[in-house]
Amino acid sequence: MHELGIAGAVLRAVERRAAGRRVRRARVRAGALLHISGPALNQAFVSVSDGTVADGAHLDVVIEPARLGCRSCGRTTTSDRMLAICPGCGGTHIDLQSGDGLVLESVQFVEAERKVENEPST
Repeated sequence: MHELGIAGAVLRAVERRAAGRRVRRARVRAGALLHISGPALNQAFVSVSDGTVADGAHLDVVIEPARLGCRSCGRTTTSDRMLAICPGCGGTHIDLQSGDGLVLESVQFVEAERKVENEPST
């Protein structure tokens, strides 16, 4: 389960962004070519974040399809796997444009509890 290693990397990025603040939720965008299971990554994140600023936080995982461009015909295709042949022209000069990365998109923090003093009634 490579999600555990990825969850550790996500946690380090979340901790840097949090700068000591408690985290409620984080969102990552993962390329389909990483072959990540969203539920497995969330479960791994829960495990590695135990006792940290992200303890109890939920990780939203958005899987982004791979985006491939053909140098022969210019066609752009999306897929959940790497293609060796262009579905448009049959060409073999395919460039990967996106879909193999992992980006921490956002972190939502727990709001500090505000103590409200009761005003005396008159």
